[in-house]
Order: sequence, then structure tokens, then C-alpha cells
Amino acid sequence: MRNAYFLGLSLAVAALVFFLTRTYGNDYLFFAGYTVVQFVVLATAWNILGGYCGYVNFGTAAFFALGAYTSVALYKFGHDPKLCSELWESLTGHECLVNLTTPENEKLKDFLFAWVIPQTIPALMLVAAVISGIVGFGTGYLTLRLRGAFFSIATLAMAVVLQTFVVNWNYVGGSRGAYVIRPSDIDILGLQLPYIQYLFLMMILLAAVSVAIARTIERSKLGYGFATIRDDELAAEASGVPTLKLKLVATTLSGALMGMAGAPFPYYIGYLEPASAFGLPYAVNSIAMPMIGGTTTWVGPLIGSILLGTLQQYVTVTISSAVNLLVSGVLLVAFVIIAPNGLVGLLRPFFIKIGRTWPRPSSKSKASASASAGSSPSTE
Repeated sequence: MRNAYFLGLSLAVAALVFFLTRTYGNDYLFFAGYTVVQFVVLATAWNILGGYCGYVNFGTAAFFALGAYTSVALYKFGHDPKLCSELWESLTGHECLVNLTTPENEKLKDFLFAWVIPQTIPALMLVAAVISGIVGFGTGYLTLRLRGAFFSIATLAMAVVLQTFVVNWNYVGGSRGAYVIRPSDIDILGLQLPYIQYLFLMMILLAAVSVAIARTIERSKLGYGFATIRDDELAAEASGVPTLKLKLVATTLSGALMGMAGAPFPYYIGYLEPASAFGLPYAVNSIAMPMIGGTTTWVGPLIGSILLGTLQQYVTVTISSAVNLLVSGVLLVAFVIIAPNGLVGLLRPFFIKIGRTWPRPSSKSKASASASAGSSPSTE
């Protein structure tokens, strides 16, 4: 019940931020804010595997790009009636009786592309989540028997393979890239919104949901199982914890959230190419933000992404966007030296002194979770 309350509170805060941003009447805030809340989702998704389980993932950009190119593929398919007819004939072996390219079938074409073939942002997010989750599951099954640096290198190799595949896939533009023409505005329950505001609204709602999911995991038996893997995987296996099963859950959920974050990106940027979708900033920031905020709790990636994302947007306006990665690198090195546990770990003693304990799994809860998980046979 508390998790439902927290989800409702998160969505309410997201809606409040959206309407407060609208009062300023400056669309640049939505462009900059979209990037910040996008990194909230990516950092939270990375932390599910990298922070809770202790498996460092360098393939964030691959899952993000997978979601983005899912949207591009569906966009091109939905705007090509001839291709739809050809696909119908190839799947059924019968000629398509309705010619969607003629003017008299314009209404039918609009209906199909609006409701049957996913074209709306929420539908694209769901499709991207399914595809990215499946890829995450498959990647995890192939690589999670590796540990430490070997696993990290395997995820990096997966990103290179996926990028090579996209570069040579002409349907989504290949190395040339692809244009996605977004509407100028959209009507939501009678409220006419510029499309950038609509994208910001969808992304901040996704950020609220992803934070709620991370908090729910942290306070559940699943989260305690993740903690046993992070603290000592060999001991967890010896105790009967199904480590492989838990890690597959983490990779699937993490990949799905990353794909959902990438789904609206082509509509945000207007032109998608492999260099922008598989950009280094996504891999670097998704690691740096949880490390700066703190990786062992749901609030760490939230704090780190808001602070670092806002600072990067400020630097972009005042200096240059080329300095963004430099800012991330400098702050990451500084926090690794000064505060290895991030801002959360740095401030936790202060909150303890004033009589408030920071929300975290207790050792007693972890022990009881290990005992309950031990009743399940190991899958490895």
C-alpha cells in the first residue's frame, strides 16, 4: 500500500513540475528539462543492475538506441501505406483488398496508423520496453555468468554489435540517419499542448514511474536478493539464493526502462543517426549520475541526475555542450576520491546525528531475505 502511495505522490510531483514549468512560458525549459528527466530514467535504470546488483553495465547507449530505433522503424512503417500492403501480402499470401494509398481510404489509413500500428508516444514506449526487455534478457543470459570487468566488457561489445547492425540497416536510415517529423502540437483532453511540452510530460511521468519501481524493488525481497549478490555473490549462491534468476530480472527490467527512455528521442531531436543514438554521453552519464548521488538507494540516481543534468544544461548555455563530458568526468573522479558512496553516503551520518535514519535495507532484513531466498534452488 505504501508503494502505491509513493507512486501516486511521484506522479503528483511530476504533474506539479510540469504545470509550474508551463507558467514560465519558455519552451527552452522543456527542451532542457526533457534531457534532465531523461537522465533520471537512464540513471535509475542503470542503478537497478549496476547499483543494486553490483554489475557495471557499459551498454546503456545500446538499450537507449534500441528504443529510439524502434520508434523510427514504426514511424517509417506507419507512414508507408504501400509497405503495409506488401507486408500483409507476404504474411498471409493473399493480396491486400484495401488500397491504403488511394484518397478514398484516407480515413481507414489514419485509423490503422493511429490505433493499430503504434504511433503515439505511450504506445511506442511500451513496444520499446518489450523489445529492449527481451534483448536485455538475452544479453543477461549470455553474459551474466561473467563477473567483474569481464561482464562490463561484454556489455560494451554488445553495444558495438548493435551499432554495427543499425549502421548497415538501410530501412532505419543506416549511417545516413532518418528524419522523424513530429506534429507541431497535440490535443490531450481538450488541452492543446506544443509537442515539446507533450514529450516533456511523457518523460517526466516515466521518470516518476521508474523511481517508484526502483524504490519498490529496494524495499522488497527482490531488492534484498540483489543486495546479497552485490555484497557477496558466492556466499549468496552457497546459501541457495537463485542468483542467475535475480540477475536476469535485473537486466530485463533495466533494459526495458532504458528502451522506454529512448523511444521518444527521435521525436525530440527530429533527426536520428547512429552517432547521436549511441552517443558516449549516455553511457558515461548513466554511470556518473548514480555514482555521484549514491548507488545503494533509489534516491541516489535521482539526486545525481538532477544535479549533474542541470549543471550540464547550464554549461551548455554558458560555455559549450562539448564541456559536458568533461564536467561528468571531473565530478566523477572527485566523488570517487572524496565521497565513494556518493552524496547519500556523505550525508547519511548527518541525518543520523539529527535523529533521522536514511531509508535503506537493514542488515536484519537482508538476513531474513537471504534465508527466504535460500528456500529456492539455485539456477546456476
